[in-house]
Amino acid sequence: MDFRPSDEQKILRRTVREFAEVEIQPHVMEWDEAQQFAPDLLPKLAALGLMGIQFSEEYGGAGMSAVDYCICIEELARVDPAIALSVAAHNGLCSAHIGMFGTQAQKTQYLPRLVKGEVLGAWGLTESQAGSDAAAMRTVAVRQGQCWVLNGAKTFITHGAIGGVMVVMAVTDRAKGNRGISAFVLEHGTPGMSAGKKENKLGMRASDTSEVIFQDCRLPQAQMLGEEGQGFINTLQVLDAGRIGIAALSVGLAQGAYEAARNYAKERRQFGQPIGSFQAIQWKLADAATKIEASRLLTYRAAYLKDLGRRMTKESAMAKLYASETAVRVADDCVQIHGGYGFVKDYPAEKYFRDVKLLTIGEGTSEIQRLVIARQLLGQ
Repeated sequence: MDFRPSDEQKILRRTVREFAEVEIQPHVMEWDEAQQFAPDLLPKLAALGLMGIQFSEEYGGAGMSAVDYCICIEELARVDPAIALSVAAHNGLCSAHIGMFGTQAQKTQYLPRLVKGEVLGAWGLTESQAGSDAAAMRTVAVRQGQCWVLNGAKTFITHGAIGGVMVVMAVTDRAKGNRGISAFVLEHGTPGMSAGKKENKLGMRASDTSEVIFQDCRLPQAQMLGEEGQGFINTLQVLDAGRIGIAALSVGLAQGAYEAARNYAKERRQFGQPIGSFQAIQWKLADAATKIEASRLLTYRAAYLKDLGRRMTKESAMAKLYASETAVRVADDCVQIHGGYGFVKDYPAEKYFRDVKLLTIGEGTSEIQRLVIARQLLGQ
């Protein structure tokens, strides 16, 4: 085992970190308060290869590994978790689903625009009555001649209002249960597709989250993504990989919160000395640093297995579970170490605290991760 990053990975980390600190950090609170993903950031992210991190050069992608992907998401999240969330959803859900299960024609049609940052990708699985129980979705697609007619609504969709390309799951044969769900890919502006309510969120506010509504939305057979009835099965495979991205995002957020707390502990003086000299603060920092390293290693292990082409259902769930719950604890301690200043927007602690909670909910709650892990352990 060699845990040392390659020279290329060191350069990658430094490059993304510098980009995040120069292009993102000055605008973090501005974008948070505007509740808007800055459109002028998109071409800058694309120029760095961050909108097509793991996609081949054939489609204009950067052709990086899964471990490289983790480094990129981690460094973006260290500065602004909301931007990292948008990049992760674009790469790891919409684009990944097309890349994994699309036909050659579909890949050629959609991936170049996605990886070049010409459009943002959206991915529609969740519904108001189908969250953790995703198979209970009510959105349906009914065949009419050579087309499918899509009706229903998806909720909590990243880039639901602004995404240029969307992958959506719908029931095509209710009698077949999980194997009666299919995936479709469509463009923003398709007749019958519209953005619904934009969510007013606690955190991750610079990443658009909206409802998407389908009313008699007609899609030709060529827009079915993957085989009919395989949409839910394919979704689980997409989520296995997508959870690695959320784990990396958790590591990055935790790293940013830890560094903010450590820096404040060096500067803030009470009783004639820096608060970092008190054991209570030292132990919080020591625990945070240790748990972040453990989270990082779990995440990189899952990514390494993905790079080998091996199944990583258990490993990605473990990484997502541990890293996200670690991030919640580190963000909480960051606010505590800042004291009263952790409760105001002049310091980054409060934003990390608001952003972090999504990580134990999105792409499978902590409870679902434990269920996935347990089923793997028990061979179910």
